[in-house]
Amino acid sequence: MEKKSTNFGVIGLSGRGIGMMAELMNIEGVNVVAVCDVYEDRVEHGAKVVEEKCGKKPEKFLDYKKMLERDDIAAVMCCTTWITHARIAVDCMRAGKHVGVEVGGAASIEECWQMVRASEETGKFCMLLENCCYDRNELALFNMQRQGLFGEIVHAQGGYLHDLREEILQGRENRHGRLKNFMNRNGDVYPTHQLGPIAKMLGINRGNRFLTLTSMASKARGLNDRIKKTRPEDHDLRDYDFTQGDIVTTMIKCAHGETVLLTHSCTLPRPYSRGYQVQGTNGIWIEDGNLIHLEGMSPDEAWESFESYREKYEHPLWRQYEKDGIRSGGHGGMDYLILCAFAESAIEDVKPPIDVYDTAVWMSITCLSEQSVALGSAPVAVPDFTNGAWIEREEFRRGKYCLEEVCEEFFE
Repeated sequence: MEKKSTNFGVIGLSGRGIGMMAELMNIEGVNVVAVCDVYEDRVEHGAKVVEEKCGKKPEKFLDYKKMLERDDIAAVMCCTTWITHARIAVDCMRAGKHVGVEVGGAASIEECWQMVRASEETGKFCMLLENCCYDRNELALFNMQRQGLFGEIVHAQGGYLHDLREEILQGRENRHGRLKNFMNRNGDVYPTHQLGPIAKMLGINRGNRFLTLTSMASKARGLNDRIKKTRPEDHDLRDYDFTQGDIVTTMIKCAHGETVLLTHSCTLPRPYSRGYQVQGTNGIWIEDGNLIHLEGMSPDEAWESFESYREKYEHPLWRQYEKDGIRSGGHGGMDYLILCAFAESAIEDVKPPIDVYDTAVWMSITCLSEQSVALGSAPVAVPDFTNGAWIEREEFRRGKYCLEEVCEEFFE
């Protein structure tokens, strides 16, 4: 049977946007027919990449709203700056397009509600392209948790622990939005990488929900220190009072008593980590060191390497991915898998594995953490974007890319 194909547009053609578009075009059934960016040189480069890959010239746009007027585009991938994701997503859905948006937090709760309303009223999905949900370790741990190996989950933690001082400080030269965010905001501006897998493991929006959060930010010294060590003495940001704290910690309480600890750290020297940790009544796993301890399986009070467990409890999606030959190296392959999930949903016109309610609540952690920090770390309520439906949601769609259950029946 001939596979369906669908026309996609791409908005945002920075380095990340180009990389994601290249991954998207590797997926059977994807036709990129239009590209858009506010910078003309990026549009020209993006069009060239599409033509070299597919042999066809896409239509070029500097105004995404003009691109959305094309009625032959079924879905849009948005890889723009963080504070534009929500408004572009809303415009895409209102124009009759499904949309996948790159990660980043929301600027306000209002824009989260706008995304939810637009999706509900148009029937078009808004999927956060949270690639860490499809990381190899995360999916193996999800498989183990669903099989009960950790017992009842009590606590999880993680975050974005990544030395990005140069990336941030080169924001003006590279024309990206990180620098201005760090100059003006103070909260967990990039919360979803570990929050996504944790939320799926805890059944958030499907039988569970986030209730409240409390955030605290340290002082901001890392960027100033870096400037003084690496830039000329007359650098204009040498003594700038950066708003974003070097370390931001956020504690979230769930409806059924679980706690989640998120940490954001991008402006101090450190090796990369997402600091993932899963703690249940039967055991614990920690990312740093890749260590596990399961009661009744591990030696008493001793850590074991996770490697043998991951091999035994490999998620079938990764077993299939490895068997077929990993076709993409983006972030170890998880970029390709999240885009496969997005493309499948758009091509088949079906529910995505990460829906608008997931997108809204994960993104809301940013503006809520800003509120908490501004209020002296006071607790703030996390909205229920499902309006009570989390207690008894409609059935999720089973499939290879499902993030609610492990659907073995879809694999060879």
